Amino acid sequence: MDERHPCATGSVIVQPAEAIASGSPRLPAIIEQAGHGARFAYEEFFHAKIRNAHTRRAYRRAVLCFLQWCDNRQRRLQEVSPADVGIYLDELTLSVASKKQILAGLRHFFDGMVTRHAIALNPALSVRGERYQVMEGKTPEITIKQARTLLSSINIDNVVGLRDKAIVSILIYTASRVGAVARLKLKDLYDVGDQYCLHFLDKGGKSREIPVRHDLQCLLRSYLQSTGINLGDVTDHPLFRTSIRKTKTLSTRPMSAGDIGRMIKRRMKACGLPLRLSPHSFRVATITDLLHQGVPLSDVQHLAGHADPRTTKLYDRRQKSITRNIVERISI
Repeated sequence: MDERHPCATGSVIVQPAEAIASGSPRLPAIIEQAGHGARFAYEEFFHAKIRNAHTRRAYRRAVLCFLQWCDNRQRRLQEVSPADVGIYLDELTLSVASKKQILAGLRHFFDGMVTRHAIALNPALSVRGERYQVMEGKTPEITIKQARTLLSSINIDNVVGLRDKAIVSILIYTASRVGAVARLKLKDLYDVGDQYCLHFLDKGGKSREIPVRHDLQCLLRSYLQSTGINLGDVTDHPLFRTSIRKTKTLSTRPMSAGDIGRMIKRRMKACGLPLRLSPHSFRVATITDLLHQGVPLSDVQHLAGHADPRTTKLYDRRQKSITRNIVERISI
């Protein structure tokens, strides 16, 4: 590894990153020397502008690595040029996708510096990233046969089994992300007269309302009855709660995305499915299945909550307005 580039292996510059994570930020010298506006923009970028934790972590790494690179070359913040950004990216031994993410982080960071008048122009704005096209996502797909095996293996004689089967079924029949399922409240499941609907809060604060297909509706009704909860109870209590160890009863604590992931891994292991599969594998399988059946891409895109149809296509492993009719067509 080139020691000048801590980002070359995805590592973080130790002192600044640890300091920020601990809540007592230690400013890089290039920022400290650039004045109040730069210091304010730096802290604003890391602590106020980016609400998504994963994006914040990735952009923090990108910015800190680049600032260290500039420090090593004794660049002042006001002297950083598009050439510096371009040379830095060229020297990195990373994938094209990683370089594009780093460039996005630098553009965002220097935008803040311009806004706070720490610098006159954004040196990353005019730098072009390498062309990059992904034809297929990396998430492993669970087959229809494997999904059916998993569903049939879950014993629903107790509330924990009903909960687990309901969660897996929601992941399959709504193509939802595991984080959105973990965030579900009781009030997010409601009866609109002729069917149930689920209201999901997705990435970026976007919301989706998905109709519940008939078999999932029956399963959710059984799950709620086993917990003693009525569907009409409009509360902020979690829809899915953790279980009390070895008791087959539920606690009052909501399940996190990590809890759901671990539960699914246990269930997969118990029925002999590959452990490389993940909750996101269901999303891939559902999108692929619907596209294979000829459901229009725009409808599948809307079901998946994708802003861009190209993202939906990444889930399509065929190559090789949401209505109840659409969700009923899922083959699993």
